[in-house]
Amino acid sequence: MARVLMTGFAPFGGESVNPSWQAVSLVAARRPDVAAVELPCEFEASLPALRQAFAAHRPSLVICAGQAGGRAEVTPERVAINLIDARIPDNAGAQPVDTPVVPDGPAAYFTTLPVKACVAAIRAAGVPASVSHTAGTYVCNQVFYGLMHLLATECPGVRGGFVHVPFSPEQVAAAGKSEASLGVDRVALALETLADTALRVTEDLAVSAGAEH
Repeated sequence: MARVLMTGFAPFGGESVNPSWQAVSLVAARRPDVAAVELPCEFEASLPALRQAFAAHRPSLVICAGQAGGRAEVTPERVAINLIDARIPDNAGAQPVDTPVVPDGPAAYFTTLPVKACVAAIRAAGVPASVSHTAGTYVCNQVFYGLMHLLATECPGVRGGFVHVPFSPEQVAAAGKSEASLGVDRVALALETLADTALRVTEDLAVSAGAEH
């Protein structure tokens, strides 16, 4: 059984690739202790797919990743909120507004990953990173909240969290834009470093880690 479950998303919003899934796949290809699963970018299907992946792999650590176009750094998320407010439709055409992820669930969950220590380790590996305090209100936040609710209510001994990654240079070039980007190989290095740090560190750093988002 893999010790670490990593998930990425299918492409969405007209993109042909999603760097979160590309990077997760790279990590799993070189790490026998990591299982990679692609989640659909669909509100109705994402959490059942996550639950199925968790049941299949029974990990001790779960790291879900998603694309955050416009960000220039790898950004581990600190808090998930119990809200879906979709700016654009998902891949199934659904666009829920002002809907809870879990009816009657807590307003928010904090990650159980040592995000400041992870950011410090990722930076030491040569990849730009900072802590983020908002995972948005789209499918990424839904999966983050759903993961933390699952762990809190059914699997309290398992730690987990979410990390956003930038566009890849290929995406930016294909769109003819000048937005921030980061190579998938560097994102994979960051995710691998994050996993190793989370497996090793149980108490987070007590210093600022450049939480800008």
